[in-house]
Amino acid sequence: MQPQTHYVIVAFETSMVPFPDFNLPPPYTYEVRQYERTSLDQIPERIRDADIVTLSVLPLRAEVLDAAVSPRLKMVAVVASGTDSVDKEACRSRGIVVSNTPHCNARSVAEHTIALYFDARRSLTLTHSLIRAGQWIERKSLAKSLAGPDGKPPRTCQSETVGIIGYGAVGKTIESIAKNLGMKTLISGRKGQSTAEGRTPFDTVIRESSVIILCLPQNPDTVNLISEPEFDAMKPYAIVINVSRAGVMSEEALVAALKARKIAGAAVDVHSKEPAGPEDSPLFAPDTAELNLIATPHTAWVAEDTNRNYQRSLVENISSWLTMGHPKFQVV
Repeated sequence: MQPQTHYVIVAFETSMVPFPDFNLPPPYTYEVRQYERTSLDQIPERIRDADIVTLSVLPLRAEVLDAAVSPRLKMVAVVASGTDSVDKEACRSRGIVVSNTPHCNARSVAEHTIALYFDARRSLTLTHSLIRAGQWIERKSLAKSLAGPDGKPPRTCQSETVGIIGYGAVGKTIESIAKNLGMKTLISGRKGQSTAEGRTPFDTVIRESSVIILCLPQNPDTVNLISEPEFDAMKPYAIVINVSRAGVMSEEALVAALKARKIAGAAVDVHSKEPAGPEDSPLFAPDTAELNLIATPHTAWVAEDTNRNYQRSLVENISSWLTMGHPKFQVV
């Protein structure tokens, strides 16, 4: 049998990151079938002829990774850092390679995180909503709307202690920006484990930080890492920001903590169900309208530089897999 040299690539989500135009090293060639979006019920038809698929957040579960549904599939190229949307055990059992594109969005996510910090600390979104609702005229002043549960005005950067939970590329970039703003930083150790040199115990980070930033992977050990006990232990002027995955922090516990004025504010870019809205998320229920809670629609990664980085890493992964037998950034 002649070795395969021509590959069918199916790009499931080009609305997220456009599929790049590139040449494979000889003798390899490819054809690409591009779809702006793919729903779950469209996957079986679109994956049937694929040798390689690309995706960002589309769930790829065991049933569509079965040989009866995707008989030709050899590689799943994830255009994102996180690969929790892919059933990696199903891939491993069939010898399907899984790659990701780490570090590509680190600068964008870090800058978005700092923007969320300023929004939450200065109550920008909250006071904007109050102005639109006519509250500035009615109350005469909205200055007190910026106060935290301790009744004090917002802190400035030089008074902040930022606890960073997750110290990959995003965490390191956040640390650099925070230090340049005059903030003190603490790098958290793992919850319930001995603390490595240079790290601060998890419980200490929760108790001592005025800003807590979540930028860690979601896995069985990190689900609900931040829930009611952690909120109870935080300072009343704490701000919590989640730019990792929704599952690392309980949305219900977050809303309860804000309503009870246990913390000063929060910001999230990730949601337990996406797209999210008032019908299916506790963050957008009617009684959260006047909380100091900012939500963005999983867009922290969006930037021109991010797209270029993603495209370059995707091409490197596919080319390396064909020529070296493994992608540059291999997960499975």
